[in-house]
Amino acid sequence: MPSHRDEPAPAGVPPAARAAELRRLIEQAAHAYYVQDKPSLSDAAYDKLFRELQAIERDHPDLRDADSPTNRIGASVSESHLAKHTHLVAMASLDNAFDEGELGAWEERVRKLVGDAVATHGYCCELKIDGAAVSLTYRDGSLAVGATRGNGTVGEDVTANIHTIADIPRHLDGKGWPEVIELRGEVYMTFDGFERMNADRAKAGEEVFANPRNSAAGALRQKDPRETARKPLRFFGYAFAVPGNPTLPFKTQWELLETLAGWGIPVAPQRRACATLDDVHAWARGLESTIRADLPFAIDGGVVKVNQLTLQSELGVVGGRVPRWAIARKFAPDIAETTLLAIEAQVGRTGAITPRAVLAPVEVGGATINYATLHNFDLVAEKDLRIGDTVQVKRAGEVIPQILGPVPERRTGTEQTVVAPTECPVCRTKVERDEEEVAIYCPNVACAGRRLEALAHFTTRDAMDVRGLSHQRLEQLIAAGLVNDAGDLYSLTADRIAGLERFAERSADQLIAAIETSKQQPLSRLLNAIGIRHVGAESAKLIARSFVTMDALEAASVEDLEALHGVGHTMAEAVHAFFHDPKARQLIAKFRAAGVRLDEPRSANASGALKGKKIVLTGTLPTLSRTQATEMVEAAGGKVTSSVSKATDYVVAGEEAGSKLEKAQQLGVEVIDEAGLLRLLTP
Repeated sequence: MPSHRDEPAPAGVPPAARAAELRRLIEQAAHAYYVQDKPSLSDAAYDKLFRELQAIERDHPDLRDADSPTNRIGASVSESHLAKHTHLVAMASLDNAFDEGELGAWEERVRKLVGDAVATHGYCCELKIDGAAVSLTYRDGSLAVGATRGNGTVGEDVTANIHTIADIPRHLDGKGWPEVIELRGEVYMTFDGFERMNADRAKAGEEVFANPRNSAAGALRQKDPRETARKPLRFFGYAFAVPGNPTLPFKTQWELLETLAGWGIPVAPQRRACATLDDVHAWARGLESTIRADLPFAIDGGVVKVNQLTLQSELGVVGGRVPRWAIARKFAPDIAETTLLAIEAQVGRTGAITPRAVLAPVEVGGATINYATLHNFDLVAEKDLRIGDTVQVKRAGEVIPQILGPVPERRTGTEQTVVAPTECPVCRTKVERDEEEVAIYCPNVACAGRRLEALAHFTTRDAMDVRGLSHQRLEQLIAAGLVNDAGDLYSLTADRIAGLERFAERSADQLIAAIETSKQQPLSRLLNAIGIRHVGAESAKLIARSFVTMDALEAASVEDLEALHGVGHTMAEAVHAFFHDPKARQLIAKFRAAGVRLDEPRSANASGALKGKKIVLTGTLPTLSRTQATEMVEAAGGKVTSSVSKATDYVVAGEEAGSKLEKAQQLGVEVIDEAGLLRLLTP
């Protein structure tokens, strides 16, 4: 497989002509990205062109040009309303490594220059925030100038706009900061902040922004600081520069970051000190495969730095542009542009009708994406999405990707407005919508469109936990006329299903055994499984523990339900309506006839080993599923919560634990592993 460093030139094109064309394309893209804040190429496409130009200039030294984009940082500073600012110390850029092999080659170059000295303190690994780089000049601890990176030497003075960002302190905390210092960092937007901003702009009839990074960069360059203040801008610092060569009170990059935090500068989470390159690889793999998807802001990789500052100084900077002591470990982009081909209406297990975007296939985060979630039709309208739009798509882990928004400047006038359906796309029943909700629903409990997803949910671990029933097998059972609803699962026999394709005698017996075992699940699991609107796993537990039996629940009034702390009027009405629907009563009757458990065991957890303790679970545990661990904690009198605070008693951390682990460490909350949890549960 060819390296990213060996991008081939198109066949038959002379190197000189191709280099000239590449320089033109890269300069155009850089101007659009850095100056206009409207990217014309994806990051991946830009990187590919840049690497191809680097390869040509490396293989043909006579074609090297001092004015080449490969020798510059960012883009030329535009002529604008903003004053120019010359940085006290030039802002460097980073070389890129796109895989572990390229990262290994970088380490080899470092070791050739400084030998094994790098092993003394290893590496400092940090997130590569996808934001707008800025330089903040502090004099006597007070913020004097804020500037964009520009071309690395000269940027634009955006001090008034920088002052509107709450994350950036007007005055440094603590002590020990030099008299004059330039802090370096990234201004960014969280995904939630970006979504809210675009929704507000769409409602006001204003143009929506393409992505968080360019929104942040554009906001920094506003004429009116009040406009900047309306944008949800955030900041992370990662370095500083001091004119001259002062003595600093630390020796490593890690200590530098800790010092920044002590001065009141926000520092990005998920940083790690790594002793070896293998440790760096492990950190990068976890970041790309798991942690990245949970971050509330965009990154496009990590940054690996030689940790020891004296070695950084010894390694120096190449051509005033690229430090030898640091490199960006780039990841496959998790944001890409593609065409919105259609929007399909899908019926979910509770009857909610949701839009699904059909996309022209595009690679995002290492996977080819054809569909994306849109949640509800109000969101389609808020984002002003139209069929035929060029859209920005973000992939979050292994789940269906999300559309960040359209790219309005790519519109041709042929795009079509999306209209929400007025009837169910499957059974043609007129849809319903509560005044206080954004979702539209098919009220037909027997709707065939709800059936498959309802059955799939019924069998999940958090519900009745019937092992061996995939979507494909459920479709087989439905197509064979053996199952129409969840109650029919309990009338299946091994003889009836053994003749179906891929159902051998052994697998049929195993499935029937799994169905039989599921009969013993408590009422709370059954309530979660049957798909009552507004009722999830936690509210199902609350209701089941309060009413104890199905008979009592069926007899409950709306007022009885609403009296429970944690059950609002909307949920109470939905539960009451479900148990008074004739079709739902028929389903419950099937469960009774089959011997499915219809009560909730009285919990003896009031005196359990974890009575009153608040537990947070994070990462993947070696043997326990999240559901199993939660049930064990609750059975022992504890409560599993979703966020870490000073009130948290324990954080149970598994493999690839995310930001919750770091927050626990910052707050001094005790962190234990699965074995530690099991010890707590054993009196």
